[in-house]
Amino acid sequence: MTASYQSANPPPRTAVNAGRLWAGGVSTAVVAALIAIAGILLGRGLFDVAVLAPKGAGVWGDADTGWYALGAAFLSLVATGLMHLLLMFTPRPMLFFGWVMTMATVVAMLAPFVTGQDLGSRFFTSGLNFILGVAIGSLVAGSAHAAIQAVAVHRAPRPYS
Repeated sequence: MTASYQSANPPPRTAVNAGRLWAGGVSTAVVAALIAIAGILLGRGLFDVAVLAPKGAGVWGDADTGWYALGAAFLSLVATGLMHLLLMFTPRPMLFFGWVMTMATVVAMLAPFVTGQDLGSRFFTSGLNFILGVAIGSLVAGSAHAAIQAVAVHRAPRPYS
């Protein structure tokens, strides 16, 4: 004889507060752009490393600094969109997001080593990409945690049969 037990209070379902998630994503984009600019200024000004520009370009370098910052901001928004999709459609969204961000960060860290820049520039850019990956991943994940809301599910009582 088997018996099945059904709780009177089913577990809550979750809903995504998209406004809160995307506000966090836009804030993450601003932070990522500022990290990119600060990192490039630090590398060029303090360590005299030619990050994204030839040595003669000065501390502010060339247009690559702006594009790098815009790219970091854009990738933050892409990460937010990915997180939104994962929250809506996957069973363990934070786990999948963690894996995607880890692998994307590893790729971003390896990318400078296929360029013809000097070794110092490659290592510094790789380190900056690591910091950006960690910042984007953690800030978007934190925004997602704040955007998840429990929604109570009410079922009508079942009559005894």
